[in-house]
Amino acid sequence: MIDIQLLRDTVEESIANTDIFVVDIRVGAGNSIVVELDSDTRLDIDTCARVTRAVEAVFDRDVEDYDLEVGSAGLTSPFKVRRQYEKNLGNRVEVLTADGRKLAGVLARVGDDGITLEIPVKTKIEGKKRPQIVETPFDIPFDNIKQAKYIIEFK
Repeated sequence: MIDIQLLRDTVEESIANTDIFVVDIRVGAGNSIVVELDSDTRLDIDTCARVTRAVEAVFDRDVEDYDLEVGSAGLTSPFKVRRQYEKNLGNRVEVLTADGRKLAGVLARVGDDGITLEIPVKTKIEGKKRPQIVETPFDIPFDNIKQAKYIIEFK
């Protein structure tokens, strides 16, 4: 059986002193290992190859056979760790709440307890004939977030 803590330590050591961070490490049936990484700036194939070599140096395939996949968490993948929220401060994100509401707005704050989205809301403003779009802060606790992900926009 693959030692998940040793695996995590090996991956963490191979990305130490970089802006790369672990999103998820899973060991599935048949020793299928999946390592998802992300970065505050960029994550390239050379980095993934370096992490792969580090894991292969510690885990001998002759002792215990395994499949290994090291890659990026993906631009459209849901956020899994707090650092992904922090990375996307100022970006537009979509949040699916535990009660099924889908909210989209600019990620304005990441706190210990949750996030704040700036959501455009039509608001009647005195002296104006038509409602105006006003960016309204909306706090969402982490335990009320079912899924959150980056919104890709083409301008």
